[in-house]
Amino acid sequence: MIRRLTLLVIALFSLVGTLVAHEMQPAYLELKETPEGSIDVTWKVPYYKGRLLPIHPIFPDAWQNLNEPTATPLGNATLSRWRVNPGDTPIDGAKVTIEGPRSQLTDILLRAQLSDGRSQISVLRPEAPYVTILFDQEEKALLWDYIIIGVEHIIFGYDHLLFVLCLVLIVRDRWTLVKTITAFTLAHSVTLGIATLGWMEIPGPPVEAVIALSILFLARELLVRTDENPGLTERYPWLVALSFGLLHGFGFAGALSEVGLPEDQIPLALLNFNIGVELGQLAFVAVIIALTALTRKITPKINEAAFKPVVYATGIMAAFWCVERISGFWS
Repeated sequence: MIRRLTLLVIALFSLVGTLVAHEMQPAYLELKETPEGSIDVTWKVPYYKGRLLPIHPIFPDAWQNLNEPTATPLGNATLSRWRVNPGDTPIDGAKVTIEGPRSQLTDILLRAQLSDGRSQISVLRPEAPYVTILFDQEEKALLWDYIIIGVEHIIFGYDHLLFVLCLVLIVRDRWTLVKTITAFTLAHSVTLGIATLGWMEIPGPPVEAVIALSILFLARELLVRTDENPGLTERYPWLVALSFGLLHGFGFAGALSEVGLPEDQIPLALLNFNIGVELGQLAFVAVIIALTALTRKITPKINEAAFKPVVYATGIMAAFWCVERISGFWS
């Protein structure tokens, strides 16, 4: 039953996935007050389609640069640092705006820290790229933004969702599906924490290539399986989900590193990001199951006719991602 019309969702991803999967990364802005009263600025801007996003922060008029920004290339982003004199406009209560073409604005994680250690975290959206920094908000409310970032990453991470969808198509028994998704969740949660905390480091491009390969593997299993000869995933779904989940966790960690973590709140921010990823993933599976229930009475002939073309499209897209990401090793 779960097969039904989840295929339609895969087809939708097949049309748009190659355009947006993991292309638009968030930017990061940090404002750190020094004991002397000046402000150290850290501004990380990602590349999009090979070009640096043409966005920049606008500070209060009273803020004056004390030195020219020094830019450091990071491969998929550029990190700039400089120091400003806030004059009579301190961080607390200051308004910060991100300017640039609306079509090329992305989410911006803003972290402001006072010299006494208090910090404030905000996420600026393309539809509202401005914020007034206030330090009277509670920590839990501030770190809620990391849950939002986690949800957004999984919802717009089409490769991760396609992997989950393939699992849903392969695993027909609901209880087995629950155990399979749980194994995937536990696995990527472990490696997300390990990588984010710096206990293990794996280059991002190979990880992203293997993630694409994992989708290709599942797509092949969907095409070649028979009732007499079920594939490896159908026989040991939790084992396959656990193994590939470890790799997907490193992919999540790469996305989180693009955003950055508050140095004094890493465990809580990491936990909230992971919670956001899981909420987004569970919501996605729930929507699929709900759509299946609503369309249960639709004739299965359409789904049967669309099954192979859609799975082929999924495999082709995964293969394209794989080649694209491997070619990025030398770019």
